[in-house]
Amino acid sequence: MSDAPSHAPEKSILPSWVKGPQDFIGGLALVAIAAFALWASSDLQGMRGFSFGAGTAPRMFGILLLGLGAAVTVVGIFTEGPGLSKFHWRGPFFVALAILVFAVGIRPMGMIFAAMSSFLIAALGTHETRWKETIIVGACLTGFCALLFPYALGLPLQMWPTFLIR
Repeated sequence: MSDAPSHAPEKSILPSWVKGPQDFIGGLALVAIAAFALWASSDLQGMRGFSFGAGTAPRMFGILLLGLGAAVTVVGIFTEGPGLSKFHWRGPFFVALAILVFAVGIRPMGMIFAAMSSFLIAALGTHETRWKETIIVGACLTGFCALLFPYALGLPLQMWPTFLIR
């Protein structure tokens, strides 16, 4: 047996008229995200005259993303492109988990602990993380946020956990 890659044709679940599977699937994903954004913003007030409503920007970006996704899908149909590659779940999983931990933890744990913990959880998304540098960068970014939001922007954020304040 040889370790050389075989030149056998790749078997695809997509129809034969799709020449660029990666572009085609990516375009469909963008269209799906745009459709969700348009649906989610459908009950928000739109633009009236020259004043923007709460739903103006989401609808505008949704329509732009819909057009871009449709264009990428068409490119995938008519242009030769790479096949589908394996999708790695580790990065998106840990980034989504970090966002969730921050959203759930900001009130009870305060901004300092929520920001630092979400930064460290997001760093788990790759096996290339160097923990010494990650902790230093996380501490610097958390310190910057601790100065920026309450002092520079004047936002009333709770910095420390509620059990430490009382």
